[in-house]
Amino acid sequence: MQPSAESAEGTGLATAAESLYLVNLLLAPGIGFGILVYLWWRARDSAPPLAASHLAQTLSGSVWAGILLVVANGLILLLGGYDGPYVWAVVITYFTVCHSALVMFGAYGLSKAMAGQCWRYPLVGRALPPGCGQVTA
Repeated sequence: MQPSAESAEGTGLATAAESLYLVNLLLAPGIGFGILVYLWWRARDSAPPLAASHLAQTLSGSVWAGILLVVANGLILLLGGYDGPYVWAVVITYFTVCHSALVMFGAYGLSKAMAGQCWRYPLVGRALPPGCGQVTA
């Protein structure tokens, strides 16, 4: 079955959102987020449900990634600063648990976007918009 033109457009926008989320986390932090915010701002009212879902999820995930990074830096400062004995324990724990989980959410979200399916990020995701259908695992 061939997707309709509207769902194809929604799939492209959803894929772009998920790709920018991964770019923000892995390649160009800040730049990827800025482009993602611009994309969300431009399409927030007119995006098909699939694209709206992935735009909301990636924006929420990116904000949470930033919050977790600030928390990790705050924890480092509380435990003695960047010259303190616990710096590497916090850094390794952050990247092993938080950052890796967010990247895996993004990779899975990208596969769902490319397949034309809605998906909600665990823990940090927003509610699916009306018309997006059931969450698929």
